[in-house]
Amino acid sequence: MLDPIVVQTDENGTLGVIAERLWLLPGGVSLVSKQDYGSLVAPTLSDALAGVPGVVVQDFFGANDQPRVQIRGSGLQQNPVERGILMLRDGLPINRADGSYIVGFANPGAAEAIEVYRGYMANRLGAMVLGGAINIMSPTAATMPGTELTVGAGSFGQVGTSGRTGYDGDGLDAALHFDVTRRDGFRDYNASDRVEIGGNIEAELSDAVTTRLFFSYTDLGFDVSGPINKEALEEDPSQVSSGPLVTPAGVINPGPNVERDRPRRDASQYLIGSRTTVDLGDHQIDIGFGYTYTDDTFRFPVSSGIRETVGGDLTGMLRYAYTPDADRLLPLFETTAQYTIGSAERRYYLNESGARGDLFGSNDLDASTLSLHSGFNIPLSANWTLSPAISYAHATRSSDDTYSAATRPTIAYNPANPTVRLPDGAVPTVSTDYDYSYDAWSPSLGLTFEPAADQILFAAVSRSFEPPTHDDLLATVNGTPNSSPGRPAPGNPTLPAAVFSTPDLEAQTATTVEVGWRGSHGVLRWDATTYYAWIDNELLSLRDATGASLGAINADQTTHFGIELGLTADLYDGVTGRLAYTYQDFRFRDDPLRGDNQLAGAPRHVINASLSYQATEDWSLGTSLKWVPDKTPVDNMNTLWADPYAVVDLKTEYRINDHVSLFGEITNVFNERYASSTLIVDQATPDQAAFLPGDGRGFYVGVTSRF
Repeated sequence: MLDPIVVQTDENGTLGVIAERLWLLPGGVSLVSKQDYGSLVAPTLSDALAGVPGVVVQDFFGANDQPRVQIRGSGLQQNPVERGILMLRDGLPINRADGSYIVGFANPGAAEAIEVYRGYMANRLGAMVLGGAINIMSPTAATMPGTELTVGAGSFGQVGTSGRTGYDGDGLDAALHFDVTRRDGFRDYNASDRVEIGGNIEAELSDAVTTRLFFSYTDLGFDVSGPINKEALEEDPSQVSSGPLVTPAGVINPGPNVERDRPRRDASQYLIGSRTTVDLGDHQIDIGFGYTYTDDTFRFPVSSGIRETVGGDLTGMLRYAYTPDADRLLPLFETTAQYTIGSAERRYYLNESGARGDLFGSNDLDASTLSLHSGFNIPLSANWTLSPAISYAHATRSSDDTYSAATRPTIAYNPANPTVRLPDGAVPTVSTDYDYSYDAWSPSLGLTFEPAADQILFAAVSRSFEPPTHDDLLATVNGTPNSSPGRPAPGNPTLPAAVFSTPDLEAQTATTVEVGWRGSHGVLRWDATTYYAWIDNELLSLRDATGASLGAINADQTTHFGIELGLTADLYDGVTGRLAYTYQDFRFRDDPLRGDNQLAGAPRHVINASLSYQATEDWSLGTSLKWVPDKTPVDNMNTLWADPYAVVDLKTEYRINDHVSLFGEITNVFNERYASSTLIVDQATPDQAAFLPGDGRGFYVGVTSRF
């Protein structure tokens, strides 16, 4: 539910209204205020969403570069994750028209609050995914008047500064924010940097019409330090992989040669948009427009090459809500239409020891997505509400292969001496044209019961629908750690092989049932949801034992079962404890190859706990724990596992006066050596480079000034 624009109110008032509305919805929802994570030097998505049950964030390379974010397993098996969640900025998508997104553009440091909609709750926002939606809400002058500047620095060469300022006038507000961070990184070849600037203008055009214009520009770049094997993780987690090693007994340590290929991603995005709310008492109309222009260069290892994608996406949104009873926070009826159309030029180049080589592929990619949603919130009595809804989605994906040469070039390195080039090769060009359309109806039915003013129970059954992205439909294949796509045998430059895979994929669909209970009693507040999803044609992006792409497939049948539990308790005077527990059991069902195995990459138990203590009016302390108590499968065959781990952080903040605050943080206090995430493959080997180390112990300090 997109909340109407609210002008001339304070932060607690605005977020309080949103929280009350979310409370009444029959599904998994959360609201995170920046106050929950703001006292950090450079907050990441992992920091911001740690307290949200059901959202699993697995860091890849530290900072906010490219974490794996998944809700209920949607998009879990992509490397990197580029679909499965609708990412929004102020209610309009930063996803491209085909559903893909760059997770680094979602910056919690530039947010006032974050809304999380799990499962079918996101349908009303135009989502077409199993997982849900995350909406980054920008600060406004109403919620953050005045000016605030923050400067911080710490371990691994990290420095950063951010600021925001607001003008709160009579019917006209304006806000600006910026965020600049860089760091050398915990690992070898692990540097990253980010620049973001944005703002918005709100105007109360009349008593009934309010408009917000907003813009942002984000530029990020980061080295892809890549995975290492388990032995290297335990010996020195800061190192990077140097590729397979040829021995008299055979090839060992399969994985990318990071030292030679220098993988890296540089991406920028311009975003402009507007939202206009017309409030006619019982009737409310919301109109939104947004445009993003994205320039993305991803230098993969030689097995995939360098992928450059440049293009724009335009979104239009119209929402109508009818609320005849002013005492009810949810509308009796609401309907939303959202249409996104986009195009991009994509070019593929050989990765020649970290430099851009010859062009081997080019495509003009087009996509469109139409999402329609209508739903009721029918009060059956003072305590019961029935919420039937229906969504319709239509999506198109097309590729025009503009590569004109008769052959596609290939390169290779000597596996026994991987800095030495072998003779260049070429393979016949095969067209990568395609033109697909997908559509589906997705009904849902929710029921809520309020046994008391501070408790609500809900149950729901829903359908979901997720079409593939261009990254699923067009992928490089037949590369190795020592050869480019289309050259599965480095020593044979003339062996014919496909360079690209263009699978004829079906859309992923699911039926999900969920029940939940939100409430409070005395010092305890809770939010619990459990769900079970039957999925047909789940989209899986597969990789081989070396980590090279195998392209995407549709699994036959899979199931996703989960528990999402959030607890908050005021334990003593000034002491508050929080717990976010996520249980995940995602499995194949009677798969001819994988049986009933667990899907790779999904930890069964994820526990985020925190304890905060307000020692004095001006001094606060806190500690947090991230605990994965069970091993996690790296491959779908369940032959290689990531070990359990527990990481403890400490933080403190001291307010010198009304204008200046100091804060500090120690991360990974006990210097745990662990894999914060893994590469996800179909069939692994014991010595495979598949583990992405988490940061070692770090120390950070900062100062915030308000005036």
